Amino acid sequence: MSRRRLLMLLKPIDIYSDSQSDGPSRITNPHSQELQMLHHLENRLKVHNDAINFCQNILCRKPVEWKSVVLNNLSQPIHDVDLVVTVGGDGTLLQASHFIDDSVPVLGVNSDPTRAEEVEKLSNEIDATRSTGYLCAVTVNNFEQVLDNILEGRTIPSKLTRISICVNSQVLSTYALNDVLIAHPCPAAVSQFSFKIKSDDQPCSPLVNSRSSGLRVSTAAGSTAAMLSAGGFPMPILSEDLQFMVREPISPGETSSLMHGLIKSHHDQSMDATWFCKEGAIYIDGSHVFYSLQIGDTIEISSKAPILKVFLSQRLQTAVKKLEEAYLQKKEILCKY
Repeated sequence: MSRRRLLMLLKPIDIYSDSQSDGPSRITNPHSQELQMLHHLENRLKVHNDAINFCQNILCRKPVEWKSVVLNNLSQPIHDVDLVVTVGGDGTLLQASHFIDDSVPVLGVNSDPTRAEEVEKLSNEIDATRSTGYLCAVTVNNFEQVLDNILEGRTIPSKLTRISICVNSQVLSTYALNDVLIAHPCPAAVSQFSFKIKSDDQPCSPLVNSRSSGLRVSTAAGSTAAMLSAGGFPMPILSEDLQFMVREPISPGETSSLMHGLIKSHHDQSMDATWFCKEGAIYIDGSHVFYSLQIGDTIEISSKAPILKVFLSQRLQTAVKKLEEAYLQKKEILCKY
């Protein structure tokens, strides 16, 4: 087995520092919810660090050349490696994806998975939810086994669709793996924009003028995140379609049925939008990566982006088959254009 080059990207270990800055000494009530939450966060930090050490010890025994980098210290695109391993959660993998093209596969390690018994025990006191790790294929419990399968070629990555964004005909350098939100920088402000769906550069939907709190477009991988919370539906993770939804439309009237729909890849569809507010922003996979908009800017959104190769859990791959039938039914309902 040839020697591989591997890059391990780590979720920053100071993620809980704001809550720990003064320590338990500033808490006067030893039975308070605040103290319980502090202990919970301290434990999360320990579990995360233990996971890092565990994974690094495994790598030391494998025929790989590897190094680890804290994700916040990464500033250049990733090249010349055979595999990227992210240690953290979905947010870590999403942030890492912005530095990865379609040639390097990614394996996500959920370093701090939610414990159902802990959530149930503390449900009346604090939110004990940890990391969902939807896109993370492994935890420390099966990291070595899955890594061996990858190194020996017994498993292959899945190809996940990403979103390409053009502003005023200029392609942005960052692709979205989860979703894109176009909105006013102030969440209390009204967003004004228009949009239409086109196919092969020809309009295939009416022009929709919207006053709302913004426009969200998600990939299949992101359809179970904010899109689902807003009333959207889950899509099979390997789908190449995009789902869009106008958030909280104001008096949509006759266009209400056009506020939620699909941008279908097999019809070579994309979305054209025009921004009509003095200020605006495009948020990519959360709040950390964003681009500013000005009145009159045009935005094109499509799935014409390099795919991302991700190793998925067996559970998620099985769920694809169960979702497919329900998705096809939903797709028929939303086939307006």
